[in-house]
Amino acid sequence: MGTISETAISQRKERWRRFYQPEGKGRLLLVRLADNAPPRPLPHPDRRQQRIEWAWQRYEAQLERLAWLDDDSLPHLDVYTGTEIFAAAFGCPVHRTEENMPFALPLIQRAGQVASLQVPSLDCPGLEMLFGMADELRQRAGPEALLKLVDIQSPMDIAALIWEKTSFYPALLEEPEAVRELAAKVKELLVAFLEEWFSRYGTEFVAHYPDYYMPAGITLSEDEIGAVSAETYAELFHPELVELSQRFGGIGLHCCAHARHQWAGLEAIPGLKLLNLVQPPEVLERAYAHFAVGQMHSWCGEGEVLDWAAQLPPRSRVVLQAPAQTRQEAEALVERFRTHFAAPAAQKGS
Repeated sequence: MGTISETAISQRKERWRRFYQPEGKGRLLLVRLADNAPPRPLPHPDRRQQRIEWAWQRYEAQLERLAWLDDDSLPHLDVYTGTEIFAAAFGCPVHRTEENMPFALPLIQRAGQVASLQVPSLDCPGLEMLFGMADELRQRAGPEALLKLVDIQSPMDIAALIWEKTSFYPALLEEPEAVRELAAKVKELLVAFLEEWFSRYGTEFVAHYPDYYMPAGITLSEDEIGAVSAETYAELFHPELVELSQRFGGIGLHCCAHARHQWAGLEAIPGLKLLNLVQPPEVLERAYAHFAVGQMHSWCGEGEVLDWAAQLPPRSRVVLQAPAQTRQEAEALVERFRTHFAAPAAQKGS
């Protein structure tokens, strides 16, 4: 990687670090540029090498774009997965097709089965393969290359994959100790995985979804909270999020559930860095005004990108995602954005 690219990456990381500060810079921009990238292979075990080659091609394209487009994206190596990886490590069967992403099928049906469930080791085939893929990509790219974190859900969300849901939800109220026991076993595996990941590849990374930069901490999805009460969230979900955030130095959350009733609980998580919600615009308008943390949602406003910024609360900290069809359109978009927000541009070149 050349000196100019290193400088651009360093400047972008610094913009993200300022963004995460409580009084930090209020707007970042990720341009979604249309390209002719090959389709991504499904994350099936027999496609390990195809997945590696796809990730490498994407990384090289991101490095090339770094030389001419000064948005806030960061090149990264994408060891992508489905949601099944940790449930599969516990022994869940996995449903795979040629049309959709794989997903885990439940392993247990009742509370009495939790006690016999063993916490798997990191050398189980599925997890071992992910480390092997990351090792190969990092060896090609060099020790400074960022990796995208694999698809991680909260311990409770993974427990809801392992435990058949028609009996899992009643157990939240009727047998909460068994639910806690299962979630604790999942959390033990997650912590071991994350500690090994960060020890190999460093503590900075790009989140699985959406693709925002984290200088440190963890990121995960929390989707089951839409189906439970605020009281159940406080009792079973919130404590593990607090513990994980404090253990790893911050947390970013994705949630696509209808969970407006959990907002007070989410904003109370210490170390919450960024929140991503996938909801209708009328809900997200309220979210932008409600949360003081960084936000990167599925809707940013109506009209042109600079019009979006004017529609958002002035003190909100927001990552804008804007489409562009051509290089010229992308460059013009970033130039207008930088001029409007008076942000220093990264040095360009090859």
